[in-house]
Amino acid sequence: MMTDKAFQDYQHTCCQRVTAALENILPAPTQAPQRLHRAMHYAVLGKGKRIRPLLVYAAGQAVGASLAQLIAPSCAVELIHASSLVHDDLPAMDDDDLRRGVPTCHKAFDEATAILVGDALLMLAFQVLAQDANLTEAVRVQMLGELAYASGSRGMVGGQALDIAAVGQSLDIAQLENMHLHKTGALIRACVQLGALCAPPVSEQARQHLDQYAKYIGLAFQVQDDVLDVTGQATDTGKQPGKDAAANKPTYPAVLGLDGARAMADQLCQDALAELVEFDERAAPLRRLAQYIIQRGW
Repeated sequence: MMTDKAFQDYQHTCCQRVTAALENILPAPTQAPQRLHRAMHYAVLGKGKRIRPLLVYAAGQAVGASLAQLIAPSCAVELIHASSLVHDDLPAMDDDDLRRGVPTCHKAFDEATAILVGDALLMLAFQVLAQDANLTEAVRVQMLGELAYASGSRGMVGGQALDIAAVGQSLDIAQLENMHLHKTGALIRACVQLGALCAPPVSEQARQHLDQYAKYIGLAFQVQDDVLDVTGQATDTGKQPGKDAAANKPTYPAVLGLDGARAMADQLCQDALAELVEFDERAAPLRRLAQYIIQRGW
């Protein structure tokens, strides 16, 4: 298993690489419309663990992809993630004032600008993939399809719609899992698939194992988020805790209890690791990421 120090170094290197690429991709804050472009920088380049780009890198390297091929998809998924956070934080959605330890985009700027930021980041994500010269045309088309599906009404956006509809409702564990397989899990699964698409031809069996790994850690990620909403502090999590309970949202601790939710996260981590048994040491970052997801603070 990868040591904590080795994983921290890997995470730091990947985050630096992605952040540098994102700084080059984003329109300059001095370019008109300046306020929109400043807000885009604010939303994308703030503090964050960059878990989704890390997954692209780790999955791609596990099956032999080159670093150059992984830059565009890793940036694309982070741009889509940032877009979703900006929109989710709006008063019409989750109405959050704090994100990653700083005021949310609509608080730092205004609601209209935040809506435009989310739209612009989403479009930029697809532009980045469509124009990347390190990927073949066939791979770019496949990636665009994967990412569009994972981001739309049958993926992340659909999951958010289910989340809104569930406020004040009592969901069983199967309904809760279905919601989060879309809201959180779809983009996480796309990250792993995009990483694998950068590599030389990968067997269907290996792709299935990677997809199941991603399914398990996607659920584990949401379970841990729900636990942190109960146990975390704003200084640790970067966002205001207790929002889910205050909004009467169904969560894993509400359905399973806090101990039950923690046990579920642990089991999902073990299930994810079991999917990587046949992979060699190149998959060490993927293994460590599964553990990190249920141990993280924010």
